[in-house]
Amino acid sequence: MTTPYTHLFQPLDLGFTTLRNRVLMGSMHTGLEEAKGGFEKMAAFYAERAKGGVGLIVTGGISPNVRGRLTPHGSQISHPWHVKKHKIVTDAVHQHDAKICLQILHAGRYAYHPFSLAPSAIKAPITPFKPSEMSERQIEKTIRHYARAAKKAQQAGYDGVEVMGSEGYLINQFLCPRTNKRTDKWGGSFANRMQFPLAIIKAIREAVGEKFILIYRLSMIDLVEDGHNLDEVIELGKAAEATGATIINTGIGWHEARVPTIVTSVPRGAFSWITARLKQELKVPVVACNRINTPEIAEKILADGEADMVSMARPLLADPEFVNKAEQGAPERINTCIACNQACLDHVFKNKRATCLVNPLACFETELEMKPVASAKRLAVVGAGPAGLAFACYAAERGHEVHLYDKASEVGGQFNYAKQIPGKEEFFETIRYFKQRLKETGVQVHLGETKTADSLADEKFDEVILATGVKPRDLAIEGADLPHVLGYLDVLRDHKEVGKRVAVIGAGGIGFDVSEYLTTTESPTLHPDEWHKIWGIDKTYANRGALLTQSLAEPNPREVYLMQRKETKVGAGLGKTSGWVHRNTLKKKGVKMLNSVTYKRIVAGGIEIERDGKSELLEVDNVVVCAGQLPFRPLQSELESKGISTHIIGGADVAAELDAKRAIRQGAELAARI
Repeated sequence: MTTPYTHLFQPLDLGFTTLRNRVLMGSMHTGLEEAKGGFEKMAAFYAERAKGGVGLIVTGGISPNVRGRLTPHGSQISHPWHVKKHKIVTDAVHQHDAKICLQILHAGRYAYHPFSLAPSAIKAPITPFKPSEMSERQIEKTIRHYARAAKKAQQAGYDGVEVMGSEGYLINQFLCPRTNKRTDKWGGSFANRMQFPLAIIKAIREAVGEKFILIYRLSMIDLVEDGHNLDEVIELGKAAEATGATIINTGIGWHEARVPTIVTSVPRGAFSWITARLKQELKVPVVACNRINTPEIAEKILADGEADMVSMARPLLADPEFVNKAEQGAPERINTCIACNQACLDHVFKNKRATCLVNPLACFETELEMKPVASAKRLAVVGAGPAGLAFACYAAERGHEVHLYDKASEVGGQFNYAKQIPGKEEFFETIRYFKQRLKETGVQVHLGETKTADSLADEKFDEVILATGVKPRDLAIEGADLPHVLGYLDVLRDHKEVGKRVAVIGAGGIGFDVSEYLTTTESPTLHPDEWHKIWGIDKTYANRGALLTQSLAEPNPREVYLMQRKETKVGAGLGKTSGWVHRNTLKKKGVKMLNSVTYKRIVAGGIEIERDGKSELLEVDNVVVCAGQLPFRPLQSELESKGISTHIIGGADVAAELDAKRAIRQGAELAARI
């Protein structure tokens, strides 16, 4: 079969070696680096992606020394015994004709321990520790440690290294006036500030020789005040090329930047414009990155000459076979990354093992295995939401006869509401993928059908899986039955008319989604130029950090109050890496976020609340209730009374903020053992 993605599958000749295609698996810290038996698990993880067709893999960041570690027990490579462990990984990858580079990352002031070092003693806003300013001797020693790490990587069988020079880590800290206030030869002018990365590149090249891939990850837009300007980015790119870099990879934004760069509301391929700008200046291959999650967008970036390679990290968590499926001309079979961050980055920042909401097997390749069954069972799954879909597909894949029932006319459950939220358009892809998987695995789908315990008993299923989801929690407030009171399903499912002034009760994920839905006329995610202006990104690069002096105000058709009983900050329970984006989005639209609210009563003209001991009437046209959910499992007791083996998964088991991550994992885990 001829692939329609001709640019994506052109080999890339690096002179001394050739990459089989233009796909680079971007660096991701998974937590396996520090886990017990982690190198064997990493070997399986990376081998799956190599087998899946990736041309070049870059590992998670590994420190060149103790003080550069991200955490007190973070990974480093500097001793002979490290080499043997890493060889487990490289051997596994090389069995599948892919190449792999080790990323060398010194955390600098981003280190989450008290021994951090930085060019200047300036604390980062995202860690509690203030770094010590590096002495000149420490700088020279760190440069040698980078070279030592690269040599160890070469001995371990890696095909190259990536020097992490972006995202606000140590090298980036040397480059920008924001964090480099030195007055010696390592500070001051840009010529002085860029000596540090160039010295590292030079030392590595001398240590490993010419026939070893050296990727430099260049911060092309910092998205923070006092970051790079465009001339400096170009100057450093050219200098890195001249000093020995084989490939220039793209970095977008510091971790402390208040501009989203990878969450689901970021448009696809939103930053390829800056890679295109730098590519004009360089001879070595340039890699585009961030929110490239389909072969179509990857192919377009390459075909338009915006980059020589594309970097995808989370999309290869979501589907290790992404590249093979694209090459086979079967993009509909790809399990698309929805950029939710819930199981990958959110896990890593909580020191938990990364995985993937839509692919719970990611990073669990040796533990959550879907082996063919010895004896097939006849299984009924009631409920075609995320939990039911996941179980049905995995169980059928293993060889069981699976019947999936839902009273609705389409599969997807609560995902059908989530996909309507502006900025969450990616959720369409998960439903599309599951529909494809149902066909491939031979699940027998029965939609528009309400099952009873009797009908399930009559059909003689061996076991029944209840994935019947949740029901909204009733609001125990006087006036809750008034006609202007709506539930979130009235708004998102039934599309009932909502007035210009709205009070939203409940500020969890659903409350935020409903508020976003009510305050957005057109999704900026689908209009990239508008999205850039709303978030203050300057595509002309007139200012340092590529920041506009003033962002674009997004039109808001409604006045909304988003309220919660809790005393904590509104939205405190949202995802660690995406919650701030949701809060800032609503703040930009003027949504009034109220905590410590006591709901007194709902009246014809609005809702009476109490805050700080003071009563207040919010005059609103509608009150929308997003006050939580309860498990919905109407068949459980009847099935159990009939002696039918019954399993409960997803929201029917635990109704926690419509937790698709837990629901899909629970479905997969049950399917693996049933």
